[in-house]
Amino acid sequence: MNRDVSPVFDSLDVDLVFKVLKHTLFSPFFIFFIPIYYISSGGRMTDPFVIGSGSYYVLLCLYWLGDWLSTLYRNQGSLLYRPPRYDWGEQIVVVTGGASGVGELLANTLAVRNVTVVVLDVNPIVSENHNIVYYKCNISKWEEVEAASKKIVEEIGHPTVLVNNAGVVQGKLITDLGAADVQQTFGVNTLAHFWTLKAFLPNMIKNNSGHIVTISSNLAYTGVAQAADYCASKAAVNSLHDSLRQELDHQHKAPSVRTTLVCPGHLLTPLFASVSYPQSGWHKFFFPSVAPIDVVKSIIQALDDQHSKTIMLPLYSHLLPYRQHLPSYLKDFAQWLSGADYMLRNFRKVSGRRPDEKTE
Repeated sequence: MNRDVSPVFDSLDVDLVFKVLKHTLFSPFFIFFIPIYYISSGGRMTDPFVIGSGSYYVLLCLYWLGDWLSTLYRNQGSLLYRPPRYDWGEQIVVVTGGASGVGELLANTLAVRNVTVVVLDVNPIVSENHNIVYYKCNISKWEEVEAASKKIVEEIGHPTVLVNNAGVVQGKLITDLGAADVQQTFGVNTLAHFWTLKAFLPNMIKNNSGHIVTISSNLAYTGVAQAADYCASKAAVNSLHDSLRQELDHQHKAPSVRTTLVCPGHLLTPLFASVSYPQSGWHKFFFPSVAPIDVVKSIIQALDDQHSKTIMLPLYSHLLPYRQHLPSYLKDFAQWLSGADYMLRNFRKVSGRRPDEKTE
């Protein structure tokens, strides 16, 4: 069998291995039965294996308990009661950049659940689902967002979920970026978040209910060549997300307005289709690309759980926030290992997806 085309090896990566370990070696339920089985087979309570496995079981229980309590605290939850069951049929979800990629898949997936989905994009979404309503809008401009929001409220109602998904990549060196390029990147990737929040957040605060989903990137935690504007715009979005959570909790007293930050790695979408991602087996194993369906599943799960959370995909993304604390030689080694500084060398911008293509 040719390993290059084997679906088994194509899907085998460190994330899959960790998922299996999470439900076995790192699962208190699984570990609980190991010392019991050993004792029932004739072992003694004082045997080193029983003491070791028992201690490991206690540590796992403490970890999962801490994670559970952290989730409850973060969401101002109760030890006895969870939030009421999520009624998908009552939701009005606004998705920016919903005409392609993750946004398009999310819009169509939610629409199948009988959710009213509003897509804001400069290009129409191709869908036969009648639960999807499209409004042409350049979200980088406040005037257009304000006008579209008034139409949405008047014709459909106040949105209960806002997914800030739209993004743009220039793929140019700093010295080659034009003023229009930088303005567009920050207009779509950063300023648009302010405009949509300004338009839709007040009603959520008033009702102390709703969910804001911010699609960022793992490049918010690191800089790479030919993506300075993109990295900076995503870093700004992460800070905006953190500030939003603090304002909701401490200023507006609206803790039930949930916030979810999504930081995926290399996405298999048209926006990143021309990224030169290393094709070696070890690189695919440790640095796998992210399928849009995995991002959509995570978002829907967060909405269904009614929890504020940060979603990092794939597994290696969890290490990026700690990168700044490494010595410079280790940071340089990690950068070289990832191949990130060369991934945009053959980058070609997707045509027809520029919000202000004809305005500059």
